[in-house]
Amino acid sequence: MPAGVETGQQMRLAGQGEAGINGGPQGDLFVVFQVDASKDGFERDGADVYLEVPISFVSATLGDEINVKTVHGDVKLKIPSGTQTGTDFRLRGKGAPRLRGNGNGDQFIRVKVEVPTKLNKEQKKALEEFQSATKSKKRGFFG
Repeated sequence: MPAGVETGQQMRLAGQGEAGINGGPQGDLFVVFQVDASKDGFERDGADVYLEVPISFVSATLGDEINVKTVHGDVKLKIPSGTQTGTDFRLRGKGAPRLRGNGNGDQFIRVKVEVPTKLNKEQKKALEEFQSATKSKKRGFFG
């Protein structure tokens, strides 16, 4: 990942602007940077990097260890059981280099739990058994 600029940062190029009035010297040119999201889904805010990662409902329910992309390469991320969509995880020091100071920012992973759209017979039966077991142990709002 190229480093060196952040959104809103300016660079001054002395003497590279328009010519002055009545033959005066050229002014300065100011370049203002805008950092766009990457093709890999990374978004940046200063030195911090953000990425949304899909996980299966099984991984979210039972817990898992998944590989996630960072700007420094893949790392393993532990997903605790019971993780909900929108849960954020912080990977310290896995963001972009800080412009003024030492080290890197952080990377934040937001998980999105994906629900399957098609199930085979065994998967459907297993979920129906889970639903039945859940209903027998837990009463609804109205009784």
